[in-house]
Amino acid sequence: MSHTVDVPGARIHYDVQGSGPVLGVIGHPMDGSGFEALVSVLIGHYTVVTIDPRGFGRSTIADRNQDAIPEVLADDVKTVLDLVGSEPAHLFGNSGGAVIGLALAARYPDRLRTLVAHDPPLAELVPDREQARAALHDIHDTYLTEGQGAAWGKFFAFGGFDPPPMPEGEPQEPSEEDVAAGERLFGHALLPITLYEPDIAALRAAPTRIVVGGGSASAGTFPQRAAAALAERLGTPLVDFPGDHGGFDSEPKEFAQTLHDILS
Repeated sequence: MSHTVDVPGARIHYDVQGSGPVLGVIGHPMDGSGFEALVSVLIGHYTVVTIDPRGFGRSTIADRNQDAIPEVLADDVKTVLDLVGSEPAHLFGNSGGAVIGLALAARYPDRLRTLVAHDPPLAELVPDREQARAALHDIHDTYLTEGQGAAWGKFFAFGGFDPPPMPEGEPQEPSEEDVAAGERLFGHALLPITLYEPDIAALRAAPTRIVVGGGSASAGTFPQRAAAALAERLGTPLVDFPGDHGGFDSEPKEFAQTLHDILS
């Protein structure tokens, strides 16, 4: 079920499970393991392809100083989908994964049958874009001057996310994997992903059916407001998904049912 493919400047890891129509699943900066609860519900209906973005999880990257350009990441996803099947596929993207999906739909309009973009963090679309842009640059600058701890605090506060619970007992040092992921996120992914400007005209003209979703429990947060702004630009309704930004993990059965209703 586990596979790798070499692409320019990286080696992409992906897993294939289940049977039925192909459904790609991708997040960013999260790797495919974060979707395990959701995938376990979906594999009865779909051939689910979870993808680790380059530089995260089990996917490697030759130059760790390379910025996470959405179009490059979209090429990676297309390469994987081409290996799994030639027919247009469904794609579910969460957070930065939704931004990757938008780049893919605009760049390769015939590759996707359906794109479900959940909570895409697009600062250029929200009404207060100048404040959002300034806050994101401040998070990046904080990482450069004060390190990951301070940057994570501002990241959670700006996004409207609850920080993960602290383990009991003595404070634990972050793992090498967590440190490397933070370096990729704050140093090379945060700004290219969040400041990406989707090609609205190309998306509206594409044969891909684009559905924009937002967490029903995270109304008013930055990614949910960006999702609403994207849906308005595309002239489509915003679909409420169960839970918050990570509802696919906290409420996997209900989330999967909403996604299945859309795709079927």
